[in-house]
Amino acid sequence: MPFIVEHECPQCGAPVELEETNRLLRCPYCGVKNYLFAGDMFRFVLPDRAPGKEIIYVPYMRFKGNVFLCKNASIDHRVVDITRLGVPLSGIPLSLGFRPQAMKMKFVTHDMAGSILSSTLKSDDILDSAGAHTAAFVSKKFFHRAYIGEALSRIYLPLYMEGNKLFDAITNQFLVSLPADHDVLAPLMDKCPRWNVTFSPTICPNCGWDLDGEKDSVVLTCSNCDSAWQASDGRFAEVSFNVVPGSREGSLYLPFWKISAETKNEMGIRSYADFIRVTNQPKVVQKDWENRGMSYWIPAFKIRPRIYMHLSKQLTISQEKFETGDRVSRLNLYPVTLPHSEAVQSLKITLADSIMSKEKLFPHKKTLGYGRYL
Repeated sequence: MPFIVEHECPQCGAPVELEETNRLLRCPYCGVKNYLFAGDMFRFVLPDRAPGKEIIYVPYMRFKGNVFLCKNASIDHRVVDITRLGVPLSGIPLSLGFRPQAMKMKFVTHDMAGSILSSTLKSDDILDSAGAHTAAFVSKKFFHRAYIGEALSRIYLPLYMEGNKLFDAITNQFLVSLPADHDVLAPLMDKCPRWNVTFSPTICPNCGWDLDGEKDSVVLTCSNCDSAWQASDGRFAEVSFNVVPGSREGSLYLPFWKISAETKNEMGIRSYADFIRVTNQPKVVQKDWENRGMSYWIPAFKIRPRIYMHLSKQLTISQEKFETGDRVSRLNLYPVTLPHSEAVQSLKITLADSIMSKEKLFPHKKTLGYGRYL
């Protein structure tokens, strides 16, 4: 069940509800579209029910996504959704339970009233925890682990103090008594939080036309100048693309990231011919494949892990020289919901899944590296 976030339209101030993965805000009142940017990650706060109290916001880190493991002679995957307390305070709930699903949250802003505790739990810590959660179902020995389709965010739980007692500001229940002789919260206070959600109009940087996309799109398209734009670092960066024409009218066009990469280790995959030989595919290597750079075809949309792996493997192995065009207008485009940065994490998984004799080549996966990406 997705989280629901309440916010105000930056144009008219009307209340708008978003799901946690939504990035494109379309106001149902004024019709204006804005894209949401939040720096390193989105931060949400649970609403308090303690009017008149000085609120203290305690951080939790949340991960939701697919974890893939290369182990033995197979690839395992799990869908993981975990939340962890971000400060070393005993007596505070270790997890938020079902509260984020049951309550409507708001975005954290730098001018929010109250005190915010700084998280000592970093992004790598929660990813390691997600990986450990997955490893509990498999052998402890694995060669590679990847996190794909992830939603990484911080959620803040409101608390308040009465004397030296700490209370939950949602239920108003007593949690823990803190030492009276010194302030244990002072070292954890975030002195100058500068987080903020920014809104950028979905205007094509090239021609000024309105960009098209769905609520959770990470790439928007312009039907006027046939361009595509990826949301990155608070701005829209142009993305090169090609379209393989469908054979039927009304075809649905699925997006894929085509990533060119070279391995750096002894596997030596620098061309499509190398890939076919190393992975031992039942194909006769053609002469022109020797000069054809190696590309991996990764789904640019979130889908069930097994289907995601199957599509990546099959298109990468059987990639052909399609006749392509560069027009997106009047096409039925499926939204791009998986960013390029996460698709890159799929390269080793796709290569591993393509290998016919996994027990022979998996030990090389730990040192497998890549050159430049295109």
